[in-house]
Amino acid sequence: MQQGRMLFTDIDGTLLSDDMTVSLKNQEAIEKALSQGNYVVAATGRPVKSGKAVVEKLGLTMPGCYMIAFNGSVLYDCHADRILYEETIPLPHIQRLLEEAEKAGVYIQTYDQTDILTERKTEELEYYSKRTGMSYKLIPNLKENLKKEPYKALLIHLESRQVLADFQKANAYWTKDIFNSFFSSNTYLEYCPTGVNKGSAMQRLCSLLDIPIEHTIAVGDEWNDISMIQAAHIGVAVKNAVDAAKEAADYVTERDNDHNAVAEVIEKFLFCNWTDFGF
Repeated sequence: MQQGRMLFTDIDGTLLSDDMTVSLKNQEAIEKALSQGNYVVAATGRPVKSGKAVVEKLGLTMPGCYMIAFNGSVLYDCHADRILYEETIPLPHIQRLLEEAEKAGVYIQTYDQTDILTERKTEELEYYSKRTGMSYKLIPNLKENLKKEPYKALLIHLESRQVLADFQKANAYWTKDIFNSFFSSNTYLEYCPTGVNKGSAMQRLCSLLDIPIEHTIAVGDEWNDISMIQAAHIGVAVKNAVDAAKEAADYVTERDNDHNAVAEVIEKFLFCNWTDFGF
């Protein structure tokens, strides 16, 4: 089995620049990490299809390349092109969530294996689709016509985080035991299966590959990255991260996502003796 350390990196706001590209320095650092026997895991809230578009551009299809998708609902082997593990939301639960979002007047979408699923074309759908490059299917009366358990649901409000926070609070009494609900940005409120997050997915992948947690580094920028930052042996927040992620981290980068933050993490930590840093 390949020996080495395991780098978990968030995609949006961390690996990707704000223009949604990957810098040459980040790409070269990742290639160096892999060439020296390390693992690289793209950890994202995106679906597999959207995440694959990024990892394939980086050439992350060789042995040692994996992806956490849907914020932890799916573990994916990028080299073998197969799902290693998945968790889904039972249909009655997603149907109720769709109903409650409709009552509250908050946009909601879910997913199948390849596309966004939602009822109508809206400003929120266009915003998300443009940022992720994902295609979508418009399904009238989605609550009744959804036939397969999805990996997650996403509520979007482009103007007010408070609207989403109010929805989360109002529905906590019935969702708390069947969903893991968290923000992945000020405009995105995620609902995943209970117990699912990037941190739990990291631990599961390490267990599947028989890699000690003590060999892991995780880097991210948002609320949904905090579980991963805390679970890793070395947790890193990029300079542009939310304050809560910085507070959870062992190290905050000097560079932001527009200035090769992931390359900084690789150069600083992946090839050195961690005890030199007190880890």
